Amino acid sequence: MSSSDFSTLTLRVELPAAIDSLDYESMTPIQAQSLPVMLVGGDVLAQANTGSGKTAAFAIAMLNKLEERRYQTQGIVICPTRELADQVADEIRRLARTIANVKVLTLCGGKPFGPQLASLQRAPHIVVGTPGRLLKHLEKESLALTNIETLVLDEADRMLDMGFSEDISKIISFIPDRRQTLLFSATYPDEIEYISKSIQLNPVTIKVDSDFSANQITQIFYKAPKPDRVQILIQVLKFYQPESALVFCNTIEQCEVLFGELIKRDVHALTLHGDLEQFDRDQVLVRFSNRSTSVLVATDVAARGLDIKELDAVVNFEITRDPEVHVHRIGRTGRAGSEGLAISLYGAEETSRLNAIEHYLGATVNKKNPSELRSVVKESMLPKMVTLFIGAGRKDKLRAGDVLGALTSSSELTGANIGKINLFDKFSYVAVDRQSADRALEILSDGKIKGRSFRIKRLR
Repeated sequence: MSSSDFSTLTLRVELPAAIDSLDYESMTPIQAQSLPVMLVGGDVLAQANTGSGKTAAFAIAMLNKLEERRYQTQGIVICPTRELADQVADEIRRLARTIANVKVLTLCGGKPFGPQLASLQRAPHIVVGTPGRLLKHLEKESLALTNIETLVLDEADRMLDMGFSEDISKIISFIPDRRQTLLFSATYPDEIEYISKSIQLNPVTIKVDSDFSANQITQIFYKAPKPDRVQILIQVLKFYQPESALVFCNTIEQCEVLFGELIKRDVHALTLHGDLEQFDRDQVLVRFSNRSTSVLVATDVAARGLDIKELDAVVNFEITRDPEVHVHRIGRTGRAGSEGLAISLYGAEETSRLNAIEHYLGATVNKKNPSELRSVVKESMLPKMVTLFIGAGRKDKLRAGDVLGALTSSSELTGANIGKINLFDKFSYVAVDRQSADRALEILSDGKIKGRSFRIKRLR
């Protein structure tokens, strides 16, 4: 029996069935190292990237000791963004589905306050949320944390970057000192060690290094002076033709500028950053994940919680100052053994940052001249899918099967023409292949879904 086998762990009887149902064949390195500590109640300070399996690790630890018949909030997970909080909550729910009546609630900004108050009338077993909204509920005394046994800070480095340090301290002041505290961070700046010392008791430190050879990531650096950088980026995209490319900028301002330049050059792109309204953020994430846009221009903070399992390429339009952040960026491609591509553009003024990355990786990076890209001419990079917006969602009792049934009822379209269907409370999105988009729009506009007519529109 392998030491990475889940059967080596002492778990409550319901959990192995949930783990098996999710096709977790064996523990990831972060799970194998952290779970034995967490299951006996120890504090953990872990450095691990998104996609490492850390969410399942702390979810299993929390659920293993949960007393579901005690209707008190026993666990809390604090996340930097709503997107990450939603993903964490979904993962906990999937692992909890073999345990009867476990209530997991997300409390995030960007959502109406009233429905959250109603959901808190009966205390959830586990709360997952963002600092600002959690603190607002605590100040209004609609959320009680006096019975918390497990506190998780997920992607703590990004919460510090976003200025949440004071809010986190206030939230922790509502939580009993006698608790288990689990701190997960993709990078390990000095501030992480400081906060660990102030809130954890003798934590076990765990670091899981990224393994680029195992992940099959091809990493290439192209010299790109600032005046030519947008054009070189377009050459990169046309040369490599990724179906999904995440392009990183260091600031919100640069994101907006680059997004505008790409649109002017007929590159199908969207942008994601902290200044977007929540509705727009949700729509951008849906469209990128369902492959109805090819290029997403984002900041590091906004991209946290972005879970795209098959990301073809990561492009650093600007090199980050922190080599650990660089590693975290490019580690988003080439997951689960698939081939990945990481392209970085740099100018002479960024040479010191490039040298820092080489020092951190312990290897000389592969530098190429952008002139190698110019001999290849590709057609337009239109994405293969198109997203249709439906003005109805879960509160209208709409299900994914209803949307699929309406689109395929005439036999003109089949399931093969339909991509992801995403349902929200008041609206939904469905991806269809580009060749079928106009007909799909006609079918939904002229017909009905569950016997009702809804507003339908095609997104650019």
